[in-house]
Amino acid sequence: MSVLTIERKVLEKNDDVARRNRELFAQHKLFVINLVSSPGSGKTSLLEQTLKHLNGSLRIAVVEGDVQTDFDAQRVAKFNVPVVQIVTNGGCHLEAKLVHDALANFDLKKVDLLVIENVGNLVCPANYDLGEAMKVVVVSTTEGDDKPLKYPGMFHHASVLIVNKIDLVPYVNSNPEVIKQNALRINPALKIFETSCTTTKGIPEWCEWLRSQTKVRDGSK
Repeated sequence: MSVLTIERKVLEKNDDVARRNRELFAQHKLFVINLVSSPGSGKTSLLEQTLKHLNGSLRIAVVEGDVQTDFDAQRVAKFNVPVVQIVTNGGCHLEAKLVHDALANFDLKKVDLLVIENVGNLVCPANYDLGEAMKVVVVSTTEGDDKPLKYPGMFHHASVLIVNKIDLVPYVNSNPEVIKQNALRINPALKIFETSCTTTKGIPEWCEWLRSQTKVRDGSK
């Protein structure tokens, strides 16, 4: 049996569970995002600012994925939102079954927005559907303008790009406009935000967009 055949079977099994997740999310009228990035992009800091800004206006739950520790879940728990930590023990991505098992820890009737913070990696998570409505890819200005060109798969599968740490532009060799242009070359449909977790620039716009997307799905919730 070839490696390609094994990989195809693994992805088919994952996609089957992802479909079940998506049906469950639809049943409860949840808006679900899969937050992805390379390590050090400020993904968890962005999530913290998001939870702070949306406090009281949306009922949010979080699934935290990490290779080894529960540090990120501890940071998120300080905002008094339900959070489940998934430790992959070296695995480079979350899979739909891991998310499915985590969902048993939530009362989904009391959730409007579910954020899945994936393991820091721009390769493997691109191929794994978790049942989310969309992937949101975070890139920081410290990573280089060519990040989208180096990892086109992730940007092709994403619906939203967040260019983070824009407050550092004066101190690094980076141009947010080039980052955006490179990303749009791969996926012209990307919705783009520029954010800083230090100054909170762009955070209100990002959170207002989350509210609008959640409202579309929540119906009479």
